[in-house]
Amino acid sequence: MIIVSAMGKTTNALEKLLNDWLESHQYEQNLEGIKNEHLQIVKELFPQPDETLLQLLEAFFIQLESLLQQSSYEHYDESYDQVVSQGEIIASCIVQAYLQQVHIDCQWVDAREYIMTDNRWREGKVDWAWSEKIIRKGLLPLLNKQSVITQGFIGGTIGRKTTTLGREGSDFSAAIFAYCLEAESLTIWKDVPGILNADPKLMADTHLYPQLSYNEAAEMTYYGATVIHPKTIKPLANRKIPLYVRSFLQQDAPGTCISDVRLDKIFPAIIFKPKQCLISFGVRDFTFITEKNLSTILHALAGLNIKINLMQNSAISFSICTDQESRRISALKEALQDDFIIHFNENLQLITVKNYDEPTISKVVGTQEILLEQKTRSTFQVVVR
Repeated sequence: MIIVSAMGKTTNALEKLLNDWLESHQYEQNLEGIKNEHLQIVKELFPQPDETLLQLLEAFFIQLESLLQQSSYEHYDESYDQVVSQGEIIASCIVQAYLQQVHIDCQWVDAREYIMTDNRWREGKVDWAWSEKIIRKGLLPLLNKQSVITQGFIGGTIGRKTTTLGREGSDFSAAIFAYCLEAESLTIWKDVPGILNADPKLMADTHLYPQLSYNEAAEMTYYGATVIHPKTIKPLANRKIPLYVRSFLQQDAPGTCISDVRLDKIFPAIIFKPKQCLISFGVRDFTFITEKNLSTILHALAGLNIKINLMQNSAISFSICTDQESRRISALKEALQDDFIIHFNENLQLITVKNYDEPTISKVVGTQEILLEQKTRSTFQVVVR
């Protein structure tokens, strides 16, 4: 079973395409750029033009244009899923055609017909029982005969609408298929040698983990490690399916194995999460923050699907660190401004050190301005400018 993501920076390009259309109703130049990038890839992969593939791609881009024109600010998240999901559809068709050309028999299927979700746009909630039934019934007979290729990141609703599973969600898609098929293992191919203790683009002296437990890997993804999607681990752990993270640049290297293993000592993991917003809520009548106040704030956060990356309360305020998403934060301020005095800082960074020691903390924090700091038995977190 092969799960394919969108190519290169296509997802970012499609996000920009949607936003430019909604802001100015201009899209032709951006759409043409995305189309030409994919056609150039096809030109390089196929010595002789594959007319069937070219016609299929043309149909996809006509559909993408139609979906774009139906988009609206009022239904932004739903519009996002319909438009941005097309990157995976197009990429999987190109890869399937290439595999056929090099004599690897491979059947293309539409993931939206197998991964069934609710209509929680941009983060569809998987119906596990329904999806497993459909996947086992529809894909096991195919897999007994040949390889099957499909898309990551996307699912479908009962009304045949497209949903997405969250940014970088192809890993999660692979875990869903692995769980439902009771796979022997899952391998995710990346441009890094495996799971490193820090982003090599941000730190020079990184450490490779040959092995990690499900728990350690899940916590690292929760805190913002981007090598694996946060939801990937749980379905694999439930069926004890090992996950291998390996490099397509070093195909002979063993990478990292995530499994049901116990490790005595674990090297500190350093996770940088940029584009953060720190929001503080204070009660207007100068009383203490109570459980009732917290309930009101948390209810509003849940309703707007705003995730808390870090939270801390004092006697008179409750503070959260969250991803900087302007639309949702504006809606949150509007919902709570009558009840609370709200302060916020933008363009911040959340740094997490898992299994910390003092030298590592000193190294990563340095002289940066600290706005909020928190330390538990095994985890250190700090919000800095």
